[in-house]
Amino acid sequence: MGKVVLGVAAGVAVVACAVATVMVGKRVRSRKKWRKVVGVLRELEEACETTVGRLRQVVDAMAVEMHAGLASEGGSKLKMLLTFVDKLPTGCEKGTYYALDLGGTNFRVLRVQLGGENSPILDQDVERQPIPEHLKNGTMEDLFDFIALSLQQFIERKENGSGQSQLMRELGFTFSFPMKQTSVSSGILIKWTKGFAIENMVGREIAGCLQQALTRRGLNMRVAALVNDSVGTLALGHYHDADTVAAVILGTGTNACYLERTDAIIKCQGLLTTSGGMVVNMEWGSFWSSHLPRTSYDIELDADSQNPNDQGFEKMISGMYLGDIVRRVILKISQETDVFGPVSSKLLMPFTLRTDSVAAMHEDDSPELTEVARILKHDLEIQDVSLKVRKLVLRICDVVTRRAARLVAAGIVGILKKIGRDGSGGITGGRSRSDANIRRTVVAIEGSLYTGYAMLREYLHEALTEILGEDMAQHVVLRPVEDGPGIGAALLAASQSTQSVDSVQQP
Repeated sequence: MGKVVLGVAAGVAVVACAVATVMVGKRVRSRKKWRKVVGVLRELEEACETTVGRLRQVVDAMAVEMHAGLASEGGSKLKMLLTFVDKLPTGCEKGTYYALDLGGTNFRVLRVQLGGENSPILDQDVERQPIPEHLKNGTMEDLFDFIALSLQQFIERKENGSGQSQLMRELGFTFSFPMKQTSVSSGILIKWTKGFAIENMVGREIAGCLQQALTRRGLNMRVAALVNDSVGTLALGHYHDADTVAAVILGTGTNACYLERTDAIIKCQGLLTTSGGMVVNMEWGSFWSSHLPRTSYDIELDADSQNPNDQGFEKMISGMYLGDIVRRVILKISQETDVFGPVSSKLLMPFTLRTDSVAAMHEDDSPELTEVARILKHDLEIQDVSLKVRKLVLRICDVVTRRAARLVAAGIVGILKKIGRDGSGGITGGRSRSDANIRRTVVAIEGSLYTGYAMLREYLHEALTEILGEDMAQHVVLRPVEDGPGIGAALLAASQSTQSVDSVQQP
């Protein structure tokens, strides 16, 4: 009997040892797995590092590139395009004006009623609709016929058969793609961005294409102002606050513009404006500097994009790309470990994870991070991950977003440095440091990435204060503007219609 008991005990001991060995093996494998995960995360954090010192190097590089872009055509990655807008709305404009806003994701039709005498905008109507995907790669005629039809239907609804539609109307057109302006109401498309690729439009005059479509629809309208989205935003910002000197778009795409002294635009010597200044469209998405914290994920994304080796700054900060950077980090971890389970087919697809989903995960403050779990399951088909893994995803979102926000802040300060509004004197085309006065400076900002992503907005403001210093930062105001590109275009159409003579004389 004793031998049997001993045998059973020995058997139990063997089984216990085997179980213990398995458990230890699992723990060892788990530790090794998490060491790999932590290694990938740490590598990402180090590559995305944006110290204040590094950000100030980006500020200096931005200001230098702006100066070079104003000095000669092709002298900089920044195109620094003339807009021929030398007169911003003042509040004295009066009448009813229409505008069209063709952007990255949506198309907007607007009507604005102005009362003059520095009154607020009396009334405004805005209708939005998504741009059908097939039009982004279709023909020029199809795109502009769609725009003209949308405008016609909008006017018919708003004017309700009053007969006003028979009157000549002034129209502002916001065209949110790189273009070389030839006047305030005409410009030539340089290239497409934001997923558009209509081949027969590059090199064509944009307002003329729209005007032809309006004529085909029988619309009695004149394109009075052709502007970039950032210029429209600056116009609306200036309408509300005369201290507004620059504007930034931070949405699907990104861009910036600012008010420059005419004598600082060296590449166009002899250019004269009645105001002594002109709005310059930077096309800052194409900015590049060796000081930008680029990762292997940025390099891969760029290589896989429709425009490799172009729009480098945009690919690090705009809403079109942030989600895909996060996806690529998750994919690398998924390929090297099994913390996300088997690699899903959706995780392999570019742009499956949208930036608004990243924002929703990043701002998930529930104890179990239920929104993170829901989005991983819905967007990437990653199911049943632990809380530890959800926290990992949260951290990835934070690193990518923080870098983007801080780089935007550096870009803004770069503009302020160029025009002597950062407190340092800046690169002002001949203006000495002693001329720089600390004045209230307003930068208008428009775009869903800024208005709809609270964490990004927080990081941006924090970085602005760090770069400028608290004393100087209190003089700089970032002011969100709603529907800036569209309403601003209508305001510019109004301000242009009040000018009896051309206020810009080219050499």
